[in-house]
Amino acid sequence: MTQNNLAASHFQNAGEDYAKYRPTYPPELVEFLAAQCKHHNLAVDVGCGTGQFSALIARHFQQVLATDVSASQIENAAPVPSVRFAVEPAEQCSAKEDSVDLIVAAQAAHWFDLPSFYQEARRIAAPGCVLALVSYGVLSIDDSHCNDRFRQFYYDEIGPYWPPERQHVDNGYASFDFPFEELSYPAMSIERDWSLEQFLGYVRTWSSVKAAAKEGKASLTDSFAEELAGLWGDPQERRKISWPIAMRLGRI
Repeated sequence: MTQNNLAASHFQNAGEDYAKYRPTYPPELVEFLAAQCKHHNLAVDVGCGTGQFSALIARHFQQVLATDVSASQIENAAPVPSVRFAVEPAEQCSAKEDSVDLIVAAQAAHWFDLPSFYQEARRIAAPGCVLALVSYGVLSIDDSHCNDRFRQFYYDEIGPYWPPERQHVDNGYASFDFPFEELSYPAMSIERDWSLEQFLGYVRTWSSVKAAAKEGKASLTDSFAEELAGLWGDPQERRKISWPIAMRLGRI
């Protein structure tokens, strides 16, 4: 099975839950990326999912092409006037040669055939184009008891069911070959104040949770949810959830 088919199989029916539960990136991330670009005519959001990040990018660029290999993700994307959504693999983009000022892959590059993707990025890049492979790492909960229980679930219980590609997310894509002039970036994070239902809804979008359920291990997630509820207290109480942002950022 190709990388594109693997990605599609993981996310083919996940679009609705992704749109509802997945955290969105902070506006300052897009502001920073836009500030690195010489021009702001066209940006491409590769592996865009349901388009939350694409909508943020559209505030800074005249046009955005948002692509994903999963039709379900694209179908659940909210329309944005200056964003064109398309079902396309990362390695075959419909953008014209020398036309793109920013190429972003947010929490998606670990599914790509990187050499082919880099070749395509070079083809569509305008002079000075910026390429950002963005990821967010393992979250933290502001309550130590909840956080400790979450870490046990993430690493020890559901950990074996993550696809091998997940290791690249956990290390911030540090092991990726990145043959471009690399740029530095400031420390940033995603911050959310979530109820218990929102947090567990997010956890249930994970490919590892779905894989465990397929192998008859749904009880892992159910037991975790029950124990976390006991530690959380009032399920409507909102707790701060934080994800550190990591990037491989460069100029093509």
